[in-house]
Amino acid sequence: MRATKKRTARCAAVLVFLSMCASAQQAEDYPGSAYATKTADILYAVDGDHELLLDLYMPKGVASPPLVVWIHGGAWRRGSKDVVDTIALVKEGFAIASVEFHKSVEAVFPAQLHDINAAIRYLRGNATAYGYDATRVAIHGRSSGGHLTSLVGVTNGHAELEGTLGEYLDESSDVQVVVSYFGASNLNSILTQSTSYGAEMRAPALELLLGGPVGEREALARLASPVTHVDSDDPPLLLLHGDQDPQMPINQSHELHGVYKSLGLPVHFEVVHGAAHGGDQFFDEKRTAIVAAFLNEHLR
Repeated sequence: MRATKKRTARCAAVLVFLSMCASAQQAEDYPGSAYATKTADILYAVDGDHELLLDLYMPKGVASPPLVVWIHGGAWRRGSKDVVDTIALVKEGFAIASVEFHKSVEAVFPAQLHDINAAIRYLRGNATAYGYDATRVAIHGRSSGGHLTSLVGVTNGHAELEGTLGEYLDESSDVQVVVSYFGASNLNSILTQSTSYGAEMRAPALELLLGGPVGEREALARLASPVTHVDSDDPPLLLLHGDQDPQMPINQSHELHGVYKSLGLPVHFEVVHGAAHGGDQFFDEKRTAIVAAFLNEHLR
């Protein structure tokens, strides 16, 4: 009887130990785990039967950090909030919210903007609960996510783009800084600026996003183009784009940069020489430092 009890106790202890190890492994099983805590799959809004989720990364040992909203790429039709290329910013003291949104195969534009704005409103409404500073919010994205990032930044409060999703409609979807990596800025000019390879890549992606060919959706393409919305009240903008990008013409960033410059708005365009569409060059220590410095300068 005593031996049975001892074996039972030992087995229970082993199970507890294994459970603790599994929990620890699960907690550490994501990029940035050494310097960040993660809260996954936070429900920020519901659209019909579609649950919209985000993940939140908080820097360890930092009180009330500024918040960076991360928008993934994927030609508007794929990608996941699980891939956070800019996770190193958490090490620099920034919280990051990685947002999932309707893909173009699920809903046409402007559903994506409605989702992201709802996420920002939710994040503002729950800042006290999570511990970041809702008065200092930036938005950062890559490729198609860079396009959506720029568009959110320059269209705050736009009736057609704001949307009415979620339970925090009294909160602002405003952002204080925009960081766009090799994103589109003018959907009506992108195909004429592209190489034949780039046009082959972008034409079907744009058709899915807009619900038809760009030539038949010019008004919607204008609505979806950041360059058509820029005004003197827009937030500081940081652009990074590779000069050898075969998919997204660098002229897309030049266009947005030019409009910002014409209005005297704070903007910096960092050309990544020799870089194509993405790659480690955009997320190395040098570019992380550039982004962190820009955010620190403007998120005061």
